[in-house]
Amino acid sequence: MKCPKCGALRDRVIDSRPLQEGAIIRRRRVCLQCGARFTTYEEIERLALRVQKRDGSFELFDRQKMILGIEKACEKRPISLKTIEDLVDRVMAELVQAHGHEIPSSAIGERIVEKLRTLDEVAYVRFASVYRKFRDASDFVHAVKKLNRSSPQSETLPLL
Repeated sequence: MKCPKCGALRDRVIDSRPLQEGAIIRRRRVCLQCGARFTTYEEIERLALRVQKRDGSFELFDRQKMILGIEKACEKRPISLKTIEDLVDRVMAELVQAHGHEIPSSAIGERIVEKLRTLDEVAYVRFASVYRKFRDASDFVHAVKKLNRSSPQSETLPLL
């Protein structure tokens, strides 16, 4: 590290602390030439994620776009923004592990549907209706019946 005071290249780390659950390391350093102390931050450089659209084209991944879509599905539901952001983080970690840095948009949608299904049934049906392009009420009925079949409390939920 280059000293910000004298420009020397020799320093010593005197303290290291993880930040953001280990995603960033904060290091306190002292210059061996002039004795100045300074702080550096290290974090993993991540490759840009790309989403492969249905037509085969690619676009850069936009985390905010995913959050907005899930927020819309969760509108007027008792789901906090923190819960939505945690869901997005889990989905992205799973997708990067499964697909690398070029992720098919269909995999993103399916993974979100899967996570919403366990989080909130209303948000699940709302998101699925847009993602799967429901055409009429029978598509909704089919989704709710499928939800009821896989739900442990299926006897208590009405089938419409």
